[in-house]
Amino acid sequence: MSEVENKATSPKVEEQDEVPPSTDVHVEPIMKLENVKPKNREEDENVLFKMRAKLYRFDKEGNEWKERGTGDVKIMEHKETKKIRVVMHREKIHKLCANHYITEEMKLSPNVGSDRSWVWTTAADFADEEPEHQTLAIRFANSENANLFKEAFDKAREAVKSRADENNSKDHSEKEKPEEKEEEKITDAESKPKEDAKEEAKEEKKDGEEEGK
Repeated sequence: MSEVENKATSPKVEEQDEVPPSTDVHVEPIMKLENVKPKNREEDENVLFKMRAKLYRFDKEGNEWKERGTGDVKIMEHKETKKIRVVMHREKIHKLCANHYITEEMKLSPNVGSDRSWVWTTAADFADEEPEHQTLAIRFANSENANLFKEAFDKAREAVKSRADENNSKDHSEKEKPEEKEEEKITDAESKPKEDAKEEAKEEKKDGEEEGK
């Protein structure tokens, strides 16, 4: 191969002394990106209970229990609204398998033949985004854990019931206030003619005394 061909086919390499010297120049970025942690709904809630368990749902069509997933079941209370819900994500994939509010009507029933499992019904579970009526069963590693869940669940249900009673009491008292005002108006209206009659009697008496003089 000729010297001309070598020059044409070989990659061009610049000489070392032709490389410009490095300079320590600091360039401010046009936009500063802050490391912001994405918020989720649970950040506005307090964890009242957390325990690993396995969840099932009852399939009416097949008349059988179907597994929904294994993971940490949590009872969460919202910091402001004080609403309490049951939420559970499947391990690894973190997909929701339970997401519903605890209501005062809910009641845990023991699962037949097991001392570590409970069954309950919810009118609106949002695990699949759309609300669904579900009959759920949950199973724990042992009866002790199952009893701790029942204790936390019942305590949450009582808190929900207590708040509902307080709200009903407030609503009832607010409804009574206008009635009380109406009664006051009626009392004032009834007393006014009496007061007017007394004033008239005083005036007549005064006029009679002046005529007598």
